[in-house]
Amino acid sequence: MPNASLADFSREIAGLVSATAPAIAAVHASRHHSSSAVHWRDGLFVAASETIEAEEGIELTLPSGDRVPAEFIGRDPTTGIAVLKSELPAEAPTLKAAGPVEAGNLVIAVGRGETSLLAGYGIVAEAGPAWRSMRGGLIDRRIRLSASIDPRAEGGAAIDAAGGFVGLVLFGPRRQPLVIPAETVERVAATLAEKGHVPRGYLGAGLHPVRQANAHGAMVMSLEEGGPAEKAGLLLGDIITAWGGERIDGVRDVIRRLGPDSVGKTIALGLLRGGKEHQIEVTIGARGHKRG
Repeated sequence: MPNASLADFSREIAGLVSATAPAIAAVHASRHHSSSAVHWRDGLFVAASETIEAEEGIELTLPSGDRVPAEFIGRDPTTGIAVLKSELPAEAPTLKAAGPVEAGNLVIAVGRGETSLLAGYGIVAEAGPAWRSMRGGLIDRRIRLSASIDPRAEGGAAIDAAGGFVGLVLFGPRRQPLVIPAETVERVAATLAEKGHVPRGYLGAGLHPVRQANAHGAMVMSLEEGGPAEKAGLLLGDIITAWGGERIDGVRDVIRRLGPDSVGKTIALGLLRGGKEHQIEVTIGARGHKRG
């Protein structure tokens, strides 16, 4: 009986991988190895931004085995998502979104190599609330995996035990597998498909970290003419110590707060100016471009 149950479980896993496979392509945009992509809709594929080294000459290997050219549409480095487009020979399937996931849930990573399917099996090691990446991107849920995943499967699909699309498989620090959840993929891919880029917050100030006994923050070293910081009245030598009432420990803290959702917001900055506390309001601008 135990052997029969294990065999059934094995067949179920293989069946989930097989059912997901028609929506997965291999991406050839790196000098090192291929990566994977998930068909999102209408010939548009979502992939891992860091695996797209070249934005010209990209090719996809489709589930049919055909190798076709792909157009680079855009990327959002803050969430790690890129969008590619290819003319498909026939209508390609898309994946249905999964429901909520919890720590301990089974997850299967499905990718594609040049000539074969790739699969990784593991569990959700951590499931948590929304978080912000080191580059300021808002990720709707934290999903960290405990799984062994082939590097070529980066950009592939993480699916749950019902075959639902949990999200896009990426590798974080120390090659720890992460999942960018389906709702984040949907939001970012829609913006990339429409605009080719995701605008991010723009302050218009060159900053340098300051960590002294009486001051922790980011010192203004340069100001762009006509930029939000100059318009707001920031001066060279000002030290930004707080953002919207929250303490700033350095430049990285400022960068994290300049995500796409910061554009157009008016933020109260706490400053040290000439050794005295000061506060100023700045309206965050937008910066973004299609390439790079």
